[in-house]
Amino acid sequence: MKVTISHQEGMKFEAKTEKSSFIIDCPTISPVEYFLSGIITCSATDMILIPKNQGKTVTDLVIDGDALRNEEAPRKFNALHLDYSFNSDADDTTAARWVMASLETYCSTINTIRDTTEISYSIVHNGQTIRKNEKMISGGGSKIDMGKIESCPS
Repeated sequence: MKVTISHQEGMKFEAKTEKSSFIIDCPTISPVEYFLSGIITCSATDMILIPKNQGKTVTDLVIDGDALRNEEAPRKFNALHLDYSFNSDADDTTAARWVMASLETYCSTINTIRDTTEISYSIVHNGQTIRKNEKMISGGGSKIDMGKIESCPS
């Protein structure tokens, strides 16, 4: 994977990837906000693709993320809480497994920060809270076998 950042003017930068490009307009949106958005979007794509590969459908997906950072430099993330809210045609157990498969196995961005960041999550499925402030097991990830899944190219 390759990304090239080039200064445009003021605090605007262009990011070019192998597939596309986009403008990073600091301080309107900071690089850390882009980073957090990428982390959450990684899990969001899993939450659409894992069910799809099982013949299920997720609708109305919203993931809210709240990160706590160090006050002093380096201002890395200390904690990240993710609130998943979605509807699906699956039971609650299966819906919770999709979230865990994303967090524990498939989402490479979350797995990149999990050794240094306390990660927790809550799940509202079909309007009902099925998990509240659960903590993700820190460490190198686990091998939850959900089979091969279609994914966004990285």
